[in-house]
Amino acid sequence: MVAFVLGNGISRQQVALERLQELGPVYGCNGLYRDHTPTVLVATDQPISRVIQESGYSQKHKFYTRRPLPNLGALEVPKQYFGYSSGPIAAGIAALDGHFKIYMIGFDMGPNHHGKFNNVYAGTDNYKPVGSTPTYTGNWARQIVRIAGDFPHTRFVRVYGDTTATVPELEKVRNLERLDMAAFLERINKAKDL
Repeated sequence: MVAFVLGNGISRQQVALERLQELGPVYGCNGLYRDHTPTVLVATDQPISRVIQESGYSQKHKFYTRRPLPNLGALEVPKQYFGYSSGPIAAGIAALDGHFKIYMIGFDMGPNHHGKFNNVYAGTDNYKPVGSTPTYTGNWARQIVRIAGDFPHTRFVRVYGDTTATVPELEKVRNLERLDMAAFLERINKAKDL
């Protein structure tokens, strides 16, 4: 079965999230819960993790964090990915859940069109302001390489939009391919070749 893992890079705004949910489980991160209820949500930064848990979200939906607050329903991040960032953890959990093909959408790992912080939620609570410098993503690259290595028989597909950076370390991973956003949208619209 395929799964879809959503980062919060602005390239994912081209994708209808409800359509993904029709085609397979959706794993997402942090502020995604404000707009969409994924199958699994991950948040590692303590401030947003606390907000999510205190909102009651984690009592109704599957939510992973590093240090769950007592009695609020959150699950602890799997030990092997405990120190990882939210996006890679979401991909790791999707692989642990046994999905043979994992599409990573919104894993832009570079600046927006203006060379600034690339995030759908920029300027909102618990996020950097609009116009901030881009977030360092070298740790994401290393973590994704390790996860792909942990699951050599799983196919990882990084979907490239117009703000998705080319990351040399990821280009060398045998079981991680790149797919243009237009081709991905065609696949999900036709529910073919997934």
